[in-house]
Amino acid sequence: MKKIFILAFTVLVSLSAQAQVQVALGLKGGANISKFDDASSDNFTSFHGGAFALFKLTKIGIQPELLYSLQGSKFGPDDLKTSYVNIPVMLKLYLVAGLNVQAGPQFGFLNSAKLDGANVKGSLKSSDTSLNFGLGWDLPFGVTLDARYNLGLSDISDDPSFDGLKSRVIQLSVGYKILKFGN
Repeated sequence: MKKIFILAFTVLVSLSAQAQVQVALGLKGGANISKFDDASSDNFTSFHGGAFALFKLTKIGIQPELLYSLQGSKFGPDDLKTSYVNIPVMLKLYLVAGLNVQAGPQFGFLNSAKLDGANVKGSLKSSDTSLNFGLGWDLPFGVTLDARYNLGLSDISDDPSFDGLKSRVIQLSVGYKILKFGN
């Protein structure tokens, strides 16, 4: 593991030194406001958190992330809570002073699913595909602010009574670039 970290660190430093590329590694977290597109569901508030890498060329950046995300929906008195390991890959177009517009795919892998404490993971598919878009602001001292909307593209239900169940998530995040190389 130590060798992999040293190799990745060496590659990042050499990439940023040879080209006008900024490479940054950081952590982020924040609030989720989620629900399913089912008309009978209401918003569920929770959290997300994880790590990101930013590869920025002048006005364009690519930011892959690895996030743990607690999502779900309220169905009357019942809460359906799902947790995912999400991998968004965001294309960032920088406008001015760190402000950026973001869009990209997200691939999610179901970790758990509970309906008022009862395990219902078997009623949901093991993966989810979404399209993310939003706005961000990369501040000069390493702090990042993001507001995103995750539009679920795939039906996550394996249960015929919930056919066509797609997730919808609003994410508000604060991040910090721990390591930064290049301009």
